Amino acid sequence: MKKVLILGANGQIAKHVTDFLLEEPDIHLTLFLRKSRRLKHLKSEKTSIVEGDVLDEKKLVDEIRGHDVVYANLEGEMDQMAQNIVEAMKETGVKRLIFIATIGIYDEVPGEFGKCNNKMIGEYIPPYRKAADIIESSDLDYTIIRPSWMTDDDEVDFETTQKDEPFKGTEVSRKSVGALVAKLIKNPELEKRTSLGINKPNTYWDKPSFYSKQKTES
Repeated sequence: MKKVLILGANGQIAKHVTDFLLEEPDIHLTLFLRKSRRLKHLKSEKTSIVEGDVLDEKKLVDEIRGHDVVYANLEGEMDQMAQNIVEAMKETGVKRLIFIATIGIYDEVPGEFGKCNNKMIGEYIPPYRKAADIIESSDLDYTIIRPSWMTDDDEVDFETTQKDEPFKGTEVSRKSVGALVAKLIKNPELEKRTSLGINKPNTYWDKPSFYSKQKTES
């Protein structure tokens, strides 16, 4: 039985990951979140639900211990949370980490979309870059995932780019990101020590379609 710890399990991407993995008979999930009552409906033989904060170092060590894969779906003090995760995994000997970041942390988004992205989320990029630097300087078997602007479309349709490649499309569904995370959890040898951009194919525009629509309607 593969044991998977999901940090930030109430996140929208994490919920898709949970749905995908609950279909797998050989995976047990530990769902870690600040308010456990939010996921009490998921309590079963296949899940454990734990209330906690990633900034609580002792609690984090206790929960990481004994797991095979850690998947982090977090927001807030990203650099400090990344540091705590790396240190806790080092202490417990757990090696496989999947970590959700954001696009733009390597200045990898070209053209007009890159300018738009920096204008809209530029203030949020530095903490994610610091988090990525912390993880990449560790000896963990990490995969950092950098989603494009996300939609709630009920579809799985994505392509990926590596750290040293220009980012491509302007949007991607949260379900697609969840599908990629679930794939990596089920196949942990894939994409180790890489940073992946993820987008929907053929969305190579200056802005995400939903943003342009909002601007038109306003």
